[in-house]
Amino acid sequence: MDSQRIIMNYTVPPSLEDIEVLGGTVLQGLPDELLRHCESLTLVVEDMIDETLQEDLNIDDPFDFLALYKSAKAISPGVESKVADENDELVLYRRSLLDMWSETGDDLQILIRQVIIEELGRFFEFSEDDIQKMTDRHYQGML
Repeated sequence: MDSQRIIMNYTVPPSLEDIEVLGGTVLQGLPDELLRHCESLTLVVEDMIDETLQEDLNIDDPFDFLALYKSAKAISPGVESKVADENDELVLYRRSLLDMWSETGDDLQILIRQVIIEELGRFFEFSEDDIQKMTDRHYQGML
C-alpha cells in the first residue's frame, strides 16, 4: 500500500480543517480489518467535547477525550433507534488532540492515526492485542 505523507509546518495551531484533512487521509489508509466496518463513516472534527456528552459519559477531564465513534443507530449512549437515518460518525476532538500532540511531540498524523485505530478498534470490539498490532503495522507503513 502506498502511503501519502502530508507535511505541514505550523505557525499557528492546526485548525479544524487541518485536522479533518489529516483524519481523512488516515481513514483512506485504515487497516482492512477496520475498513469493512466503515463503509458509511463520516469524519467530523469538533473543538471540544460538549458538556452534555461529557456528563453523559462521565468524563472528568475533557482533554482526555480524543475521539468518539457515533453509530447512526444510537440516539444517545446506550439507546438505539430502530431506523438509521444518518451515516456513522467518527468525531475527533481538536483541542484534546493538540494537547496530546504538544505533550508527546509525536508526528501529528501518526498520533491521529493511532487515535482513530484505537477508537474504531474498541468500538468494533477488537482485542487490545489486535488494536496494538494494527497500530504497529500501520505505523511501520508510514515510515
